[in-house]
Amino acid sequence: MKTKSIFASALVMLCLVNSNCKNLRAEIATKAESKIQVALLLDTSGSMDGLIDQAKSRLWNIVNTLTTLRFKGTAPEIEIALYEYGNDGIPTSDGYVRLVAPLTADLDLISEKLFALKTDGGLEYCGTVIEKATKGLQWSTDDSDIHLVYIAGNEPFSQGDISYREAISDALRKGITVNTIHCGDRESGVSGMWKDGADRGNGKFFNIDHNARVRYIATPYDDRIDACNLRLNATYVSYGRAGVSKKQNQAMQDNNAASISSANKAERIVSKTKAAYKNESWDLVDLASENGKALSSVRQSDLPEELQGKSEDDIQSYITQKKEERIAIQKEIESLAKQRQAYIDSELKLSGDGAGDDLGHAINRSVLEIAAAKGYDTK
Repeated sequence: MKTKSIFASALVMLCLVNSNCKNLRAEIATKAESKIQVALLLDTSGSMDGLIDQAKSRLWNIVNTLTTLRFKGTAPEIEIALYEYGNDGIPTSDGYVRLVAPLTADLDLISEKLFALKTDGGLEYCGTVIEKATKGLQWSTDDSDIHLVYIAGNEPFSQGDISYREAISDALRKGITVNTIHCGDRESGVSGMWKDGADRGNGKFFNIDHNARVRYIATPYDDRIDACNLRLNATYVSYGRAGVSKKQNQAMQDNNAASISSANKAERIVSKTKAAYKNESWDLVDLASENGKALSSVRQSDLPEELQGKSEDDIQSYITQKKEERIAIQKEIESLAKQRQAYIDSELKLSGDGAGDDLGHAINRSVLEIAAAKGYDTK
């Protein structure tokens, strides 16, 4: 069928047209050999508005930290899951625990679900949510993979009918490291068994001020990165029944990030240059990069309007052009991101102040330490 031949040959065109496509061949040749799976278990009871705000503020910073990691020279696949617990809006029969998003590489979905969270009263059962995350998520089984649970909240860790000790033992048997983040002072976190939970889970224990506002440093590069983002979004070519809504959601998550601060949006845009940000389920360019053969399965009726009725050569040329544009824009963003980070580092050094201690920094520090012990390094 001619339609199939159009897409089957598109990848060949992508790889042969010019030197920029060496990047595409490199991406395919260095396919991820490992995974980092992270489950965020967030207390959404009535007192946790600050925690959720910190999570919204630090999501893309956490993603960018994860993307610095390498295993045997290649970038791991990143998957994130999200649970909420301790919310009166969740049925008692479910232990006030709700799976918000399963382990997924769809980072826009995680952002969407995170920004939709609402706090409401509730009882916080840490053992219950850890057990549900351990048994309910699709954890990988490769020894080289990293499996992490981060549970954040403020009530005693021992509440509920399910023992956190037993839940953590089950997690360890699946190779899951359990890290705890107590929203409050250290002494209360220790007496409330949050530190014991981390010790038993072979993880890290942190205490944070969840009501502290995340500190941002505006830079001269933020607006320039934002301008690049407009051009970057234009390189995404949606297809299929969900393509249009997914592309709209991409723009919505840009807006959500911007609603926190221009610095937070800059962090999100930088993460869109990383291999972990992939959208082959709705974007033809990513689909070609991930699996050229899969292009043959795209039906003519699922093509975007701009490709309807186009010739084989026109379609090949269009996809190639978008790929080249994306590579160039991503390189421009990466260059600006390096200058941006140098500016931030300089400002922090001049002020003699650290970046603060919040949910994001707690996760970032522990991720790097745990990954190093597992044989990962940073690029």
